[in-house]
Amino acid sequence: MPVKIRLQRHGKKGKPYYWIVAADSRSKRDGKYLEKLGAYNPNTNPATIELDVDGAVKWLQNGAQPTDTAKAILSYKGAMLKKHLAGGVRKGALTEEQAQAKFDAWLEEKAAKIQAKTDGLSKAEADARAKALEAEKAVNEARIAAAAPVVEEEVAEDVAAEETTASNEEE
Repeated sequence: MPVKIRLQRHGKKGKPYYWIVAADSRSKRDGKYLEKLGAYNPNTNPATIELDVDGAVKWLQNGAQPTDTAKAILSYKGAMLKKHLAGGVRKGALTEEQAQAKFDAWLEEKAAKIQAKTDGLSKAEADARAKALEAEKAVNEARIAAAAPVVEEEVAEDVAAEETTASNEEE
């Protein structure tokens, strides 16, 4: 039975949410699957990916073929690297401890990159809010400045009208 690691769509219209599954390649996209390996939510920034790396490696070692998108996700989470390192251990090029150390170092580096991206996005959002606030303050000040002369003119007209009325009464 040819097995594929692929995405199974869930969620609603315009808000996709995917399960990462190992399924028979002949089954429907959203049909029966052999094992659920994780979930992928592209609606968040950065996208949220939960993956059972060991389960994915097991399926890859047993010959499961990932689709293009699933392969990108597996690579992003380190399942492809872990499979590669396991092949090196099997051949005797690495020990299990060395392979695990390389994988852990890669995970730490990847987590730092993700954290940097998240920090950059939050900083950009804060900057955009600050600029919007400054622009709003400028618009409000311009509105107040434009309304002030009109009020002064009305006051001047009222004073002139009162003076005219007072002088007419005296005559």
